[in-house]
Amino acid sequence: MLLEVNHLTTAYNGLIAISDISLGVSEGEIVVVAGANGAGKSTLLKSIARMEKPNAGTVSFDGTRLDDLAAHLVPAKGLAYVPENRRLFPRLSVADNLRLGSYLHRAKADRESPLQQVFDLFPRLKERLSQRAETLSGGEQQMLAIGRALMTRPRLLMLDEPSQGIMPKLVDEIFRAVRTIRDSGVTVLLVEQRLVESLEIADRAYVLQTGRVILSGPAAEIRANPDVRRAYLGM
Repeated sequence: MLLEVNHLTTAYNGLIAISDISLGVSEGEIVVVAGANGAGKSTLLKSIARMEKPNAGTVSFDGTRLDDLAAHLVPAKGLAYVPENRRLFPRLSVADNLRLGSYLHRAKADRESPLQQVFDLFPRLKERLSQRAETLSGGEQQMLAIGRALMTRPRLLMLDEPSQGIMPKLVDEIFRAVRTIRDSGVTVLLVEQRLVESLEIADRAYVLQTGRVILSGPAAEIRANPDVRRAYLGM
């Protein structure tokens, strides 16, 4: 397993957001974490990325425990996190936002080497390099957030609701990009409410309900599960 989460529990102001969650992500997989609003999906990713401090449990990445690691040190381990709100620098250009993603690499050649991958995935970004991030559409901002994360050259990319707030015609483009990212050798942990689309590209899935894992398994089996089809797919 590239990522191992064991019995993770995180609470806000005494209220438990996720409880006793265990999951694993193998190298080369796309793993989806699904569930309704308030199920604890975002808290799970924040806890893995150390942006929230869990109350109990452990997180290991490539055999190294991340439990006591500060959030700003996590990307250097090879784990990149794109949060739900994207956290771009709105007044900076597309080019500058991408450059900030390469801060881990000192040599100029190392910093700029992922740019071609980003442009291949999202040609729109190359066309808008001089534009400020705040002038982009929601879909383009999501592309920029993912592109900036790829500039760190991660081994694992965690995406929190990448389709949220995006025009329908761009959603398919984002999901195609996620599959291409995996095919390029980057493992993906994906939080999504668009279960149909995400299960089509995923290898495995975990379903959360009120902060706990209630179902896990191969993506095809999760999609075929009658309870999941009724509760999440409207079928």
